[in-house]
Amino acid sequence: MTVEQRPATGHADLRSKGLSTNSVGLLASVVLGVSSIAPVYALTATLGPTVAEVGLQMPAVFLAGFLPMLLVAYAYRELNREAPDCGTSFTWTTKAFNPYVGWLCGWGALLATIIVLSNLAGVAVSFFYLLLGEITGSESVATLGDDRFVNVLTCVAFVALATWITYRGVEVTKRLQYVLVGFQMVVLAIFAVLALAKAGDAPGSISFDVSWLDPTAISSFSAFTAGLSLSLFIYWGWDTCLTVNEETAGSARTPGRAALVTMLVIIVTYVGVAIAVQVYAGVGTEGAGLGNPDTSDNVFAALAGPVMGPGLAFLLFLAVVASSASSLQTTFLPPTRTMLAMATYGALPRRLADVHPRFLAPSTATLVAGAGTAAFYVGMTLISENVLIDTIYALGLMISFYYGLTAFACVWYFRRDLGRSARDLVFKGVLPLLGGLALAAVFVQTAIDTLDPAYGSGSSVFGVGSVFVIGIGLLVGGAVLMLLWRARHPEFFRGETLRRDTPALIIDE
Repeated sequence: MTVEQRPATGHADLRSKGLSTNSVGLLASVVLGVSSIAPVYALTATLGPTVAEVGLQMPAVFLAGFLPMLLVAYAYRELNREAPDCGTSFTWTTKAFNPYVGWLCGWGALLATIIVLSNLAGVAVSFFYLLLGEITGSESVATLGDDRFVNVLTCVAFVALATWITYRGVEVTKRLQYVLVGFQMVVLAIFAVLALAKAGDAPGSISFDVSWLDPTAISSFSAFTAGLSLSLFIYWGWDTCLTVNEETAGSARTPGRAALVTMLVIIVTYVGVAIAVQVYAGVGTEGAGLGNPDTSDNVFAALAGPVMGPGLAFLLFLAVVASSASSLQTTFLPPTRTMLAMATYGALPRRLADVHPRFLAPSTATLVAGAGTAAFYVGMTLISENVLIDTIYALGLMISFYYGLTAFACVWYFRRDLGRSARDLVFKGVLPLLGGLALAAVFVQTAIDTLDPAYGSGSSVFGVGSVFVIGIGLLVGGAVLMLLWRARHPEFFRGETLRRDTPALIIDE
């Protein structure tokens, strides 16, 4: 008879939330993941800033950013197999560590999604009016998105529409995404092919060099981490596959597989487009060069005409609108499911656990997410355009924080399984640990770098960079809210609603 200590696999404390079941298959899960990442939107927002940080090594940074995301995806897969719950990072870090770590991890995930949702809406508005201007031939219509009142009003309308669609459940979301994701991926492929085909005629074009894929050629570690922080942003969103795990057929295995497939699709897309754009435009500061602020601020807007021609340029504008709109909708899924789980286990107000009896989707949580997104965007826009820009840079801190904690949670939760087989050691231990360490390094280095007011838009608060103030300040604010909630509702923090798993005595005859 042998006695072995390992985590118990029965989770009587995990509760059904009342969501629809078997509504999402493997293909739909991958489509939701790609939609949340929003490749066209993510690229137009980060191609220019990434070149500003690392120059010709932009494709290398995209490859480097993919690695920790892939490693963390293995952690999500293993944890989902053990405890499929729509709270994902919140639930798993609570069970692996304690309720305090779990609450803060959930808070970091909520912050990241609200920031992304607000910026998605802003990009959708800008390209919506660029598209209308392209169709009507009116420059005044194309610039309507620059008018603050029009911008804010249109943004709120977009958020309201996305909230309404999400409110009606994952089935409606899924059907719409097949069209939007398929369209944007086809247009992105056409753009990349045409950019390569026309590169020889472009004034700033350069020849591809394999050294572009070498991250060691980046000038400094700070530049590397700055570029890596931006590349983490463009991969963020694949975990949507996991947040709909309770609504997925084969909830223990399908979401993890979908996350890995999503990552592979995205890395091929990103590196291919990055190389094509760099070959066509170069990284110079003149003309269409990616180092020119007029280009880097909005790469696809600057290159749509030269690359695709006047007859097809509107397709790229439409693709950005489709990418932003589709991601705006699917990105509502993670925060609503996180709030639903946190409320179910008593970590947030019970009202957020409401599920619509007809649509079988979070009702109150969806409305709160929509209102929070609109309020955040309006507030940041009215304060300063620079503040809105700095939220994108601060997003890297949020992503590193909660993804990294989830990776470490996997290693700690399965620590007594690591000696059972080579597979357990690699997929439950080594790979998640490496991913967690990489993200921890990015978090620490980014936090140090963002203390400098020159980081991001160049704004500061009492001499401290506004990116640091936004990123770290919001995380610290979460800790204060957590303590206030604990004072009024201590049950969750005492482990009464969601317990920390402890090793169980398993006796094998």
